[in-house]
Amino acid sequence: MKDLKHLIYFEKLLENSSNELIDQARAEGKLAIGYTCFHMPEVLLNLGNCFSVRLRAPKTGSMDIATYYMSNYTCEYCRALLERSIEGGFNYLDALAGVDACAEMNRCMENIELVAGLPGEKFFVTHADIPYKAEDFTITHYVRQIRNRVLERLHEVYGVDISDESIRKAVAEHNEVCRIITELGQFRKLDNPPITGYEFHVLNMITYCCPKYLILDKLRKTLEEVKNRKVDAKPWFRARVAIVGSEVDDLDMTRLIEDSGAMVVADRFCFGSTPGREVIELNDTEDALTQVCRHYLQVSECPRFMSDEKIRQRRATADRLAREYNAEGIIFEQIKFCDFWAFERALASHIQETEYGHPVLSIDRPYNARSSGQLRTRMQAFVESLEIKRIQKNREGAASC
Repeated sequence: MKDLKHLIYFEKLLENSSNELIDQARAEGKLAIGYTCFHMPEVLLNLGNCFSVRLRAPKTGSMDIATYYMSNYTCEYCRALLERSIEGGFNYLDALAGVDACAEMNRCMENIELVAGLPGEKFFVTHADIPYKAEDFTITHYVRQIRNRVLERLHEVYGVDISDESIRKAVAEHNEVCRIITELGQFRKLDNPPITGYEFHVLNMITYCCPKYLILDKLRKTLEEVKNRKVDAKPWFRARVAIVGSEVDDLDMTRLIEDSGAMVVADRFCFGSTPGREVIELNDTEDALTQVCRHYLQVSECPRFMSDEKIRQRRATADRLAREYNAEGIIFEQIKFCDFWAFERALASHIQETEYGHPVLSIDRPYNARSSGQLRTRMQAFVESLEIKRIQKNREGAASC
C-alpha cells in the first residue's frame, strides 16, 4: 500500500513528551492541561482556551530517580511519568488534572507536585475522587468533584469559560475527532484493510497528545486518503488479533506485534479507541456537565470497577470486539506491577478462552516494549498457533462436507 501522506509527520510529533504543536498552541495563548486517566473527562479539559495532553514518556530509559521515590514494585507507567517530570519533560504544563483512581498514580501525582517542581507561575495539580459505580447518586458525586476540583480551579486561576455553552462547544469539537477515528477504525473489519493496526494507533494517539484544532485538517485528509487507498492483492498479515488490557502508548508495542505477523484489528486499552473515541450524545433538557460525566462513567471499562455489571461489561466488550473485527485471537496485556490489571488479566484471559472460545495470549510487559526479545518470541509463537488452528478448522470443515 502507498504510504499515508501525514504519517511520518504524526510519528515525529509522538517522539517526545512535548511536540511542536503544543508549543504552537501555547504561543497562541492556549493552556496545556495534562492528565493520565480516562476518568478525568478529556473533553472538559478542552474548554475555552485550554487543550488537553494525555501524558506519556516515550523512549524512557533509566527510572532510578522515580524508583527512589516510588519503589521498584510500582507501575512502570507511573514511574516513567515521574522520571520524565523530574527531567523537565512536562515543563510546558499549566495544570495537571488527576483522579483518585489507583494508589500508584496518586503517588506519582503527589511526587510531580512536590518533587518535580514544574516551573509554571500558576501551575497547579488537582485531584478528583471517582466513584466505583454508575448510579444516579454516584454521578451526582462525580459531577460535584469535577466541577469543584477541576472546572472551578481552571476558572479561578486562569479565567477559563466553564459555562454550559462552553462545554457543549467542546463536546462538538471532540465529537468530530471521534467520528473520524471511529470511521478509520471501521476499515479494520475488512478482510484486507486499507490501514494497518500500527497506522491506526499513530492516528488515534495523535488525538490524545496534540491540540485537536491543529490536527483536524490533517485527520480529515487522512480519512479521505484511506478511503481511496489501494490495497495489495494479498493481505500482508498472517493473523488478526485484538488487544485488551492496560495503558498502551508505546507505538513499538503495536509495531512488534505486527512485525510478528499479526494485524491489530481492535484495541480495548487505555489510550485506545474503545473506550475513548465514542461520540458523546447531548440533549437540551439536562446540563451538559452531568451528561458528560454520565457518559464517562457508563462507557468506562477500567478494572477498578468491581461491580458485577462492570465485570460482565468488560467481558462482553472483549468478546464483541473479537467477533465484530474478526479477530482470530486476543492478546491480554498489562504493564508490570499494574495492580488493577494484574488480577483482571489473570481471570479475564482464562474466561475468554474457556467460556467464549477465543485463543488468548496473556502477558505482562515493560512500559517500553521495543527491547523485549522474549515478548517478540511469544508473539511469533502465538501467531503460529493461530495459523495452525485456522488450518485445522479448514480441514475439519472440508471433512464434514
